Amino acid sequence: MGETISKKYGIPIRQAVEARRMDDQGRPKEDAFTDDHWQEWYENKEHAICIVAGNELDGLPLPQAIDKAAALLAAKGLGEKRITWRLRDWSISRQRYWGTPIPLIHCEKCGVQPVPEKDLPVLLPEDLVPDGSGNPLVKSEAFHAGVTCPKCGSEARRETDTMDTFVDSSWYFMRYCDAHDDARMVGEGSAYWLPMDQYIGGIEHAVMHLLYARFWTKVMRDMGLVGVDEPFTRLLTQGMVLNHVYSRRTTRGGKEYFWPSDIETVLDADGRRTGARLNKPVASADGELPAGTPIDYEGVGTMSKSKNNGVDPQHLIERYGADTARLYTMFASPPEATLEWSDAAVEGSLRFLKRRWAFGVRLSGMEGVAASPYFKREADQKDADVMAALELPAAARDLRREIHGVLGQVDYDYQRLQFNTVVSGAMKMLNALEAYKPGGGAAETAVLAECYGILLRALYPATPHIAHALWRELGYEAVFGEIIDAPWPAVDEAALRRESIELMLQIGGKLRGRIEVLADASKEAIEQAALASEGFAKHGQGKQPKKIIIVPGRLVNVVI
Repeated sequence: MGETISKKYGIPIRQAVEARRMDDQGRPKEDAFTDDHWQEWYENKEHAICIVAGNELDGLPLPQAIDKAAALLAAKGLGEKRITWRLRDWSISRQRYWGTPIPLIHCEKCGVQPVPEKDLPVLLPEDLVPDGSGNPLVKSEAFHAGVTCPKCGSEARRETDTMDTFVDSSWYFMRYCDAHDDARMVGEGSAYWLPMDQYIGGIEHAVMHLLYARFWTKVMRDMGLVGVDEPFTRLLTQGMVLNHVYSRRTTRGGKEYFWPSDIETVLDADGRRTGARLNKPVASADGELPAGTPIDYEGVGTMSKSKNNGVDPQHLIERYGADTARLYTMFASPPEATLEWSDAAVEGSLRFLKRRWAFGVRLSGMEGVAASPYFKREADQKDADVMAALELPAAARDLRREIHGVLGQVDYDYQRLQFNTVVSGAMKMLNALEAYKPGGGAAETAVLAECYGILLRALYPATPHIAHALWRELGYEAVFGEIIDAPWPAVDEAALRRESIELMLQIGGKLRGRIEVLADASKEAIEQAALASEGFAKHGQGKQPKKIIIVPGRLVNVVI
């Protein structure tokens, strides 16, 4: 709101923090504060410092500055820091059949009485068929039969309101911590497991559920049932999955929805969607509708059972396998983004897994792999130690540098739950492996075995079945044990070091080529290489340089 008003009236947004925005690899971006990106700066609290308050707030990290400002205002009686929320009372009192019955009994003489513990739990009648009008439990004789006041014994009435399912889901994770303790609501296992490390929920559900889960946790804390203030340590609000929505109005005015698999899209000569129709006879509220019946297309919407536009994972599993279905859902988009479902895109994930399998088959049949130093190591040797003892050709060193560089990215992406870029990193690994042309030496086969083992472990959480089979087939199990128990591969810093690096060469500020120098070359050596280069000879105009500017690891600019 503030940003919109500022831009509308041309009011500059004042910079109050010094922050470094981070890229996808967790490195600081080289950019400056702008009105367009102010929100991203201020949200980057881990790297933000208060700079323009002109008082004791200057120099404080942003979270501490906020707390300090609130304390200063409170000391002057000008305000206070407060957390507010609203809880909906209907979460404890719903007039419907599904839900947990509220264990209370209403007596005209004694008032509201709790159901005795020996009569718990209160069960819903299993023969009740709601007719859509009013609270169905009010009309159920079986639910009320034989209810007496537990205090005076006179005829009484059972409470017919039920608790919303939020009541159950707000603390079920605590029960999971010690599910076999029948004597207590929450067992001793909760002391070990709580708070939960990660909370994941869909955006339409998580906001409200998170509110109630936190509320119930604090209630249970006050009752002495748990010893934590907050139920979750970290939050991921996942995006919604969208799919096409098809419907029609019935003769009675209602609306019914149809599965996308029952629909044939109608296109015009230019390939634009103009409508939809049934591709086979389908049962309807108006009787069976024949193939070709026109159907309304409503665009894409959130997958929902009520709209018949969900996708049954079992269908994908039967057609492509479980690993393909898992890989597609992880690769299609970041977990917090909205995803529009596409059956055709699943084929791409299948093709990648076929390539990975084919490479594993070729590797298993490659002469010398099983007998390579990678598999014939000492029991306590690490990958880095095995490779350090080998004389590797340049191409093998380049492959290790590429694989270990991507492994560092994959590590980081797993930590921030960006699974789509984890899969992207695995694809880069496979591309590098396929492009490598080994000469057949023992050192080269050892590099292939190491790098392919890294790829298998990097994608094991996403594609466990294929990774498990390849891990066993190629002999990794004999060295590391089952892949589920194998150590996570470590980035070998030695593999990332380069003997030489390529620097861009600028002459008078314009790109005129590149030069290659030793990775640890001195400033004088880089200057000499720049002046001896073909680019300087061609574009230096025979002049003596005024100065030479070196940006380490990136470029050399010869000013003439």
